[in-house]
Amino acid sequence: MPTAEIARTLGIRYQHAYSVLKGTRNSSTQTSKRPTPPKPVLLTPTLLNHGFTQAAEWMLSDGGEIRLSAALPKHEGVYAFSIDDIVQYVGVATMGLAKRIYFYAKPGISQRTSLRLNGVIRNELAKGKSVQVLYACPDHLEWNGLPVHGSAGLELGLIKQYDLPWNQRSAN
Repeated sequence: MPTAEIARTLGIRYQHAYSVLKGTRNSSTQTSKRPTPPKPVLLTPTLLNHGFTQAAEWMLSDGGEIRLSAALPKHEGVYAFSIDDIVQYVGVATMGLAKRIYFYAKPGISQRTSLRLNGVIRNELAKGKSVQVLYACPDHLEWNGLPVHGSAGLELGLIKQYDLPWNQRSAN
């Protein structure tokens, strides 16, 4: 049965069906890959020592909603969420830090990442953990006369280099 038909029959996304089927193939038909070494954790002091600012922390309201302890700047940048000095998530805010972070507290119905992280942050706060918010606003650069977005490059570099448990985007 074709993958697309399996996905339609089961009511799942094509990519999920494809990934499951790919993972169940006979191991003798798969090419062997060298195991990749584990990525190191990213510590909050590392970000602070390299120009990030510790700006706020997430708090849980009596109604069970999350909110920030302080306002964030409106300019674009890279932000990070950390627990116990270990960075859990890194993201880029091209629309501005204050606006992007707002969507974690009040996610729209189609904002999958904001919805997922809203739940994760609420769960951590309910366990008594402190979730810190850090940010940096790197300059834009130029390469051979072409623009390079500093925030987007920094975010991708951190995702590629470090183990960030809440980031799901592949950066291998």
